Amino acid sequence: MPQRKFAWETLSDEELLTRRLSSLRVGLKGTWLEDCLATLHEEFEERGIRLRPHAWISSEWFSPENTPGIAIPFYLTHPRLMKLEKKMMLEVEGGTWSECMAILRHEAGHTVQHAYQLQRRRRWQQLFGLSSKRYPRYYRPNPASRHYVQHLRLWYAQSHPDEDFAETFAVWLRPRSNWRTRYAGWPALKKLEYVDELMGEICGKRPLLTTRKRVEPLNELSQTLGEHYRKKQAFYAFTPPKTYDRDLSRLFSVDPRHHRAQAASSFIRRHRAHIRELVARWTGENQLTLDAVLDDMISRCRELDLRAIGSEKKLVMDFTVLLTAKTMHALFGPSRRKWIAL
Repeated sequence: MPQRKFAWETLSDEELLTRRLSSLRVGLKGTWLEDCLATLHEEFEERGIRLRPHAWISSEWFSPENTPGIAIPFYLTHPRLMKLEKKMMLEVEGGTWSECMAILRHEAGHTVQHAYQLQRRRRWQQLFGLSSKRYPRYYRPNPASRHYVQHLRLWYAQSHPDEDFAETFAVWLRPRSNWRTRYAGWPALKKLEYVDELMGEICGKRPLLTTRKRVEPLNELSQTLGEHYRKKQAFYAFTPPKTYDRDLSRLFSVDPRHHRAQAASSFIRRHRAHIRELVARWTGENQLTLDAVLDDMISRCRELDLRAIGSEKKLVMDFTVLLTAKTMHALFGPSRRKWIAL
């Protein structure tokens, strides 16, 4: 279906940021998201689940507990908005087919839980915990734990019982996931087997919750895109610790004889996008947070007048390892910062 044209497509980033979210007037119809949602419904049909989660456009991904539906962020509806999201957040969450489907399956887990009130079951509570547990502002996962499945990044299943179920459901639902083999010997396998048993039980049954309500739809959001992104960026704000000098001085040269060599600060700036994407992929950390760390490292390299000496390829590899180590220390060290929920 041809892409619908909007007047704001040709606006500069600065002009677009002044527009209100409600004025974008984008929707699911005619976008690639329709195919994603249709694929999700097909997966439900193949499993015999009668529920068909409805979806609408909002500011972020979420699934409210009072309706079995999924809110999808506005930027996924149009290439121009995805480009702005990339610029403001350095990444586009759900911007590829596979990532979008992964998030949809997770959110679909919430819709199934709410639609069939699964959290009221005793066995559900024994395996996942109490759904009434307050959502934490921070959580500290154990990356080595085998009591939880691994689906979305940042070991999200460990943040709350509801997220544990949604992640387990997503792994169970994904076609050809081979979860019995992949999680063989893991305590998390009991949860997957329970979900498999539970879905067999509700197969063909009508959901208890059938409302088609839309929570915080885009047409009711009056904040500007600029306000939206300022709030979103603040959510990932991070003040890096000033502990890089020794490591940077080991990696780069402080010898005055190399004063004509490439500045380490220039080297990092040139490779920052590639390195940032690599570290984000392996640590699960948000690229915006990593960018703050890189800014601080560039500043320290400049102040220390460090120089990039030797093989460029080896320096890129060594610096990537250094940034990964510092990121993991920030996430799991004694003075860890806050964790961000999806």
